[in-house]
Amino acid sequence: MSRITLTAASRVGCVRSNNEDMVLAYDQFIRSDAYQTEFMTENTDRFVIALADGMGGHQAGEVASEETLSNLKFFIDDLPHGLASGEFHEMMLEWLKSINQIINSRGLVDQSKLEMGTTLVSVLYYNQRYYWMNCGDSRLYRLRDGKLAQISTDHSLSHVVDGKKRHSNVITNCIGAGIRNSYLDFFDLTDDILEGDTYMICSDGLNDMVPDDIIEQLLNEGCTANHLCEAAIDRGGYDNVSTCVFHVEN
Repeated sequence: MSRITLTAASRVGCVRSNNEDMVLAYDQFIRSDAYQTEFMTENTDRFVIALADGMGGHQAGEVASEETLSNLKFFIDDLPHGLASGEFHEMMLEWLKSINQIINSRGLVDQSKLEMGTTLVSVLYYNQRYYWMNCGDSRLYRLRDGKLAQISTDHSLSHVVDGKKRHSNVITNCIGAGIRNSYLDFFDLTDDILEGDTYMICSDGLNDMVPDDIIEQLLNEGCTANHLCEAAIDRGGYDNVSTCVFHVEN
């Protein structure tokens, strides 16, 4: 049994005219808004904390991100009880094939949505176990004992300058965008979660604008998801920026 304190926010930023990001925070879809809640895991057998960063120009990206998160929520809600970890993993792989086909097919039917796509990063709670999965370059971080670490791996091209790895917006994996064989990084997180851990998922609109050491500092100060979005906007807000922060107490 754990208490989860959760904040989520999604902002359009300073440059873009529309917000292609979307967050699913427990049972709320967040776009251009902020949200917070607190709940006990003993009162639910499943929940989703997820973020999708849409792409495709015009309004196609926001369609892809919304369609993906809506589909994910209904899929998780409809799963039978008691699946083992391996079975749950297989179900998520089947879901990825299905949603990838849906997003690509919508682009073939409507030329304005051709090659629209979205990233996806998520923490899932099912059958008293925590899992995380990632498709694209949106990120999952963990703050433990005051130190921030990126858990997910970016599915993107990157290069090294002055000994430092630089983020690239050229992604190599996502849902849709004409990719036929999307894949998931998928891990059982249960045995690695410690009391007092804070987890954060974010779109690249945050980590491209705010260095990890500043994110670490802000999280140690107890900043909410909306405060983190504001930090990115204060530094220029060149992209949509979305994040979700949740704290675990046993």
